[in-house]
Amino acid sequence: MNSSRIEIFRRRSAAMAVSMFACASLCSADVVLSETGTLSSPEDTFILAIDLTTGGNVTLQTYGFGGGTNAAGTVIPSGGFDPFVGLFSGTGPTALFINGDSDILTNYTPGCPPAGTVTIGSVSGQCGDVNLQFTGLAAGTYTVLLSDSEYIPNAVFEVAGMLGDGFTDFTGGVFQTCVNANNCIPQTDTANWALDITLSSGSAPAVPEPGAFGLAGLGLAFAAGASEVRRRFRK
Repeated sequence: MNSSRIEIFRRRSAAMAVSMFACASLCSADVVLSETGTLSSPEDTFILAIDLTTGGNVTLQTYGFGGGTNAAGTVIPSGGFDPFVGLFSGTGPTALFINGDSDILTNYTPGCPPAGTVTIGSVSGQCGDVNLQFTGLAAGTYTVLLSDSEYIPNAVFEVAGMLGDGFTDFTGGVFQTCVNANNCIPQTDTANWALDITLSSGSAPAVPEPGAFGLAGLGLAFAAGASEVRRRFRK
C-alpha cells in the first residue's frame, strides 16, 4: 500500500473520530434556558413545561429582584418584584408539587450571588432572589412556576399538593418587596422577572443528545467510510 494513501486514510479516520467525540461532548453539556419577561399583575404567573429525556438535575435561579448577569450573558437590572419559584412533576392541574421557595418561606434558599442584593429602606444587602436545586430527578415532564413571592401556590402548604389547587394571595394587589417573612412592604418594583433553568447533561429536548440509534449511525458511517478507503487502496 502506498505510504501517501496510508497517511490519507489515517487522517480521515482521525477526523471522523474527532467529529464523533465533539458531538458527544456537545450533547452531554448542561443546557441553560434563560427566560425573562413581565407579569401583567401580582396575580399573574409564568409557567413553563420542561422535559428530562433521561434522569438528571434541575437548578432554578432568579435574577429579577437583585439583578445580575444571567447565563445568556444578558445584564438584568435590579428592581423587579420579590419572586416565588417552584417545580412540579407533570403538567397541567394534576402536576404534583416537588418544592418551591421565596424569601418569606422558612426553607428560603438565597440566590445571591449570582444575583445581586438591594437596599430596602435603611436595610442594605437584602437578597430576594432564589436558587433551588433538584437532584436525582427521574426522566419525564416537569413544570416550572414563577410568581410574586406573596402569590403562593396552595400546593406549598399541602401533602401531595397539585398545581391546580390554586393560590393564596397576600399581595394586596401590588408587587411586594420583603425584608423578612413579617415585613413585606409595597415598593415601586417593576413587574419584570428573570429566571435561569439549568438542565443537567442529556436532559433537555432543546439540545438532544444522540440516542443509541444516532450513535450507531455514526459508527456505521465511520466503518463504511473506512471500508471504502481500504477498497480503493486495494484497487
